Amino acid sequence: MTPTSKITIGILTGGGDVPGLNPCIKQLVVGAHREGMAVLGIYRGWDGLVALNSEDPTSWEANVILLDPARVRTIDRSGGTILHTSRTNPAALKYKDAPDFLRSGFRSSEEKEDCTAHVLDNLSHLGIDALVAIGGDDTLSFALRLHQEGFPVIAIPKTMDNDVTGTDYCIGFSTAITRSVNFIHALRTSSGSHERIAVVELFGRYCGETSLVSGYLAGVERCIISEVPYNIDTLCRFLVADRENNPSRYAMMTISEGAVLEGGEMALSGEADAFGHRKLGGIGAVTAEMIKKRTGIGIIFQPLLYLMRSGSPDSLDLMVAFNYATAAVDLIRRQTFGKMVAVAKGQYTAVDLSVVSAGAKRVDVAELYDADNYRPHVRNIQGKPMFLY
Repeated sequence: MTPTSKITIGILTGGGDVPGLNPCIKQLVVGAHREGMAVLGIYRGWDGLVALNSEDPTSWEANVILLDPARVRTIDRSGGTILHTSRTNPAALKYKDAPDFLRSGFRSSEEKEDCTAHVLDNLSHLGIDALVAIGGDDTLSFALRLHQEGFPVIAIPKTMDNDVTGTDYCIGFSTAITRSVNFIHALRTSSGSHERIAVVELFGRYCGETSLVSGYLAGVERCIISEVPYNIDTLCRFLVADRENNPSRYAMMTISEGAVLEGGEMALSGEADAFGHRKLGGIGAVTAEMIKKRTGIGIIFQPLLYLMRSGSPDSLDLMVAFNYATAAVDLIRRQTFGKMVAVAKGQYTAVDLSVVSAGAKRVDVAELYDADNYRPHVRNIQGKPMFLY
């Protein structure tokens, strides 16, 4: 690639959808076209580059789309991603997830194969000079692999857990928290009317920030996070006292989907996905039922989960999505690759993509949580990022 050549960039979105992906795609397309670049959208994240058969013309339409400003004109007004998404990991592709034309290369139907070379071949066949990958830890880990293989990559962090290392903010976090707080407050009317204990389960596998921050901002009585195992009898004792001390005779708590009872394990089901994660969910229902049996008090159990990540983005996620896209186009224009756009100390920046290999961030329990009383406790705000960690 030379500074004067016509550049074609590819865009893909991987992992769970969040509000803000479409605005980011739109701004990438608009900004790229302003710089004289062509844009190809890749469907279903890394799966699109795995499923593409360069020798089959019908395969191209199913996995790739030419994007221009007219095509993306209104997509910033809605949530989700027009490019769709998947959790495919080309570096460890399962036989059952592989397209038929690749299966002959597998050693057996029980083995996983590294299809990175196939992805690189498809990027070459498509004429893509640089790739923008929008995703969380898992999606960006393969973006790092491509960078290590010498392919020009720019990463944009998105996850409603806000847990990608190297940035203070990930697309989707603000909307998820705002929506969670609003739902929690809405549940107060029914909880108070029926004098019940409300248990609200939120997304959060290994990082409990959505439970922590939503509970902190909504003022719930108790908050269970992924990082701290909890004792059900202690929790019940707290909630009964909280309800008795509330003139409206109810209590509310949040719980991360990745929370763990003392001596227990995560509530997992199904087989592991391409990145080794089994399906989470159910700890909120288990906890609610245990509270009901131990206290005899009526329960309202409400899993928010996909409601957190559905619908249109709030203004903060719009702002960050637009600005991350602008920063990504600028990096491509300057031919600066192997970077992840980020916010650090309140300023937009770019960090080495290698930061994603450090793993996801976790809640700083010592600074932000009262593990003895199962409550948010922000002890010292000085020097903290705007979103606390």
